[in-house]
Amino acid sequence: MPGFFCLNSLTYLYLRSMRPLLILFTALSLSAADARQWRNSDGSQTLNGEFVSRDSNQVTLKRPDGKVFTIAVEKLHAEDVAWLNKNHPLPASKPAPAGNPAAAFDTLVFGDTRAQVEEKLLASRFVELTVDQVHLGRFGLNGVFKTRKQIGGKSYLLFFDWTDDNKLKEITLQTEGLKRDSYNTEMQASWKELVEVLSSLYGKPSVEGPFPDLGSLADGSFAASHSWKLSPGVALLGTAKDGATYQVVVRFKKDAVKVIEIP
Repeated sequence: MPGFFCLNSLTYLYLRSMRPLLILFTALSLSAADARQWRNSDGSQTLNGEFVSRDSNQVTLKRPDGKVFTIAVEKLHAEDVAWLNKNHPLPASKPAPAGNPAAAFDTLVFGDTRAQVEEKLLASRFVELTVDQVHLGRFGLNGVFKTRKQIGGKSYLLFFDWTDDNKLKEITLQTEGLKRDSYNTEMQASWKELVEVLSSLYGKPSVEGPFPDLGSLADGSFAASHSWKLSPGVALLGTAKDGATYQVVVRFKKDAVKVIEIP
């Protein structure tokens, strides 16, 4: 028995002496979990780096050689942004674009005039014009601006609705019309990433449902799966059908609406 006691004592002392190393190895393994390959926005360039920290505008990384540097979030690939939002989300609160907490999308505010909307869109870092600016008067604003970065592999076109006195009351972002066979693949992937993006901007959704079933969509209909409260208004995410094509859609509405969660 004395020998047994001595053996256990030595084992205890050995394990105790190893504890700092175990803690170190655990810390290193956790750190390595955030070491990954990153891509630029169009996927043409890659770099290896370990996540260090982030804010709403940039992410700090450490290269394998130990050098620490920062990169603008807007220059990252959409999949890397989605990884950030999932693994290192920002506090669940809506930012105040351009110092205006009433902004619904980018710097656009419900009640803006057409001239104000056009001016803000032309100055935006998040959307870009798809036609020559001199043709804006002919085409109007609907469908001529799109998001600069793809979300889940898709760009989103912008559409607008106005009050009787020509003030902004609704903003719609939607993909181009896609075929039925892409509904549960490409469209669902983009919808899933939009859930993460909108949640990082506006916090936890007040209504949270599954991806709308294809069979639930009638021609010309919009099925909402998620809703976020704005100040003022509401943001609705879902899918829509237009003839033989389908879109992922986000609607920013001035007037709140009652949303029935899809079972």
